[in-house]
Amino acid sequence: MTKKIELTFLGTSDAVPTKQRSHTSILLNYAGENILVDCGEGTQRQFRFAELNPCKITRILITHWHGDHVLGIPGILQTLALSGYNKTLYIYGPKGTKEFMQNLLKTFVFVREYEIQVQEVFGRFLETEEFYIEAQQMTHGTPTNAYNFVLKGQIRIDRKKLEKAKIPSGPHMKLLKQGKNMTYKGKKYLAKDFTIKEKDKKISFILDTSLNLKIVPFVKQADLLVCESSFAQDLQDKAKEYNHLTSKQAGEIAKSAKVEKLILTHLSQRYYNNPKQLLDEAKKVFKCSELASDFTKVTV
Repeated sequence: MTKKIELTFLGTSDAVPTKQRSHTSILLNYAGENILVDCGEGTQRQFRFAELNPCKITRILITHWHGDHVLGIPGILQTLALSGYNKTLYIYGPKGTKEFMQNLLKTFVFVREYEIQVQEVFGRFLETEEFYIEAQQMTHGTPTNAYNFVLKGQIRIDRKKLEKAKIPSGPHMKLLKQGKNMTYKGKKYLAKDFTIKEKDKKISFILDTSLNLKIVPFVKQADLLVCESSFAQDLQDKAKEYNHLTSKQAGEIAKSAKVEKLILTHLSQRYYNNPKQLLDEAKKVFKCSELASDFTKVTV
């Protein structure tokens, strides 16, 4: 059975938080990985409200270095230091991330025993047997990355076909499990005849960007697209001016990319009393749209 990916939205506001919405931060959990996508101010406290353990964080993906996406980093680093964190913390981000992290670590006094490794990333930068993560540059007036987390589809052996071919279980099955042809008792068996390849699962994160031609190909056929929607359509010009997206544009991206589901986040404080306006505009274009709130959980 394929393992599940769980997202917890720790913060869903834009540059200015509200009573209901903290600064942007999303935790992706898969097996032993707990990957934090951005770390806005107050993220360490949001962990407490969500009853999550920050010491389980394995990696941080930074989309860009605007304050509402990174001001929580010092707090998280301190919390980890005071909580006995004993892993290597991997931090990934766009161009400039190494310099920003060096400056941040000089600004605050950290007494820590764990190691931090910082990488500036583009393209596929991390791959394991089960998943990979890739980055694509966006347009936001400062170096900015979007990210895909892709869980590789597992190869399952069709036991009924094996039984029909009278092939028993044993060490010879190892190659089939890897999707490779095997030889048993001098006869060659093709992997494609005895295996089923499950579909990859893809989670895409588009946090802060203006509309650009790179988005749709990057998020194409994602099972879940998490997309910023800072403005309603009547403020399309303002969205363009500040290098952001409208909720309608997010819906159009989801439709064009043929994604399964769209979740809107990064909401402007101007929609404090009526966030549904953003959702309604997205749904007119792409029906399978939802609006994230702080502590929304989604399983894929």
